[in-house]
Amino acid sequence: MIFANPIALYLLPLALLPLFLGIQRQEAYPSLAGFEPDRLSVAIAWALRIAGAAAIIGLILGMAGIALRERTIERFGQGAHIVLLIDRSASMNDTFAGRQPNGAEESKSSAAKRLIKEFVVEREHDRFGVAAFSTAPMHVVPITDHKDIVLDAIDAIDRPGLAFTDVGRGLGMALSMIEEDVLQGSRAIVLVSDGVAVIGRRVQEALRTEFARRPVHLYFLYLRTEGANSMFADPGAGVEDTPQSLPERHLNKFFQSLKIPYHAYEAESAEAIKSAITDIGKLEQTPLVYNERIPQYDLSRWAYVLAALALGLLLAAKLCERTLKVRGVTTHAA
Repeated sequence: MIFANPIALYLLPLALLPLFLGIQRQEAYPSLAGFEPDRLSVAIAWALRIAGAAAIIGLILGMAGIALRERTIERFGQGAHIVLLIDRSASMNDTFAGRQPNGAEESKSSAAKRLIKEFVVEREHDRFGVAAFSTAPMHVVPITDHKDIVLDAIDAIDRPGLAFTDVGRGLGMALSMIEEDVLQGSRAIVLVSDGVAVIGRRVQEALRTEFARRPVHLYFLYLRTEGANSMFADPGAGVEDTPQSLPERHLNKFFQSLKIPYHAYEAESAEAIKSAITDIGKLEQTPLVYNERIPQYDLSRWAYVLAALALGLLLAAKLCERTLKVRGVTTHAA
């Protein structure tokens, strides 16, 4: 435990006062020595004394700002450290049919957001980070086990995006986030994009070097718009087989050439996205040791609650005191 204002603890000896000083009115009896001890009365008297001490202790601990210290707990489970790398280019704002969303259809980014959030909630032991990219990459949330922060970050991915898709620099950002994560465990990048992107040769070589340095699993969830080229299809007759004419196919070929565990999924609907995410969840089930950070917890409110309850008991006892007249003599009784 820690105290925000430890000086107040010097007042704690005051809690002994109710144990030695009476807290009820003095009875007008000359002597009770001839009576049998009343155990119930003795118990009530001591209960009230203890309540008085508890009230003083609660008030002092509240003033001292008592709290539980921030701590880290080591936990075990099955899962991975996953960076969600999400495309925020303008094309993600369209539906799978390539139209502006309406009441009957949702955009690709909205469908991805909804299903990725379900994935995060279901993965009890995984740690997640979030990065986004369009014209430039954006570090959104570092890899963490605080799911509420991750879910809030995912909620923002369907905001209007920019026109371009720089997937190369986005992957570089995701790799740097993995580099910053020092905890042991399997690491994975889940790239969610509608795939119309060309990675320059220089960036390709840099990515090859970075992937060679880290044991990272890569999952590419390609949200294919209706009528767009498949990343698995061979070029048709008369079609140039170049990254400019078939960017999806060549992006997939580049990922296959990285010599890392790689899985590609082509989704043309929300149901296909859900199926792909479910498959990713089955693949990422390695033993995981992780540290859960428990933030500082303020206990002063509970100290004040204890003081309030004790004072309430004392007030009730005081209200129960009655004035009695016996043979013309006024006495007080509790």
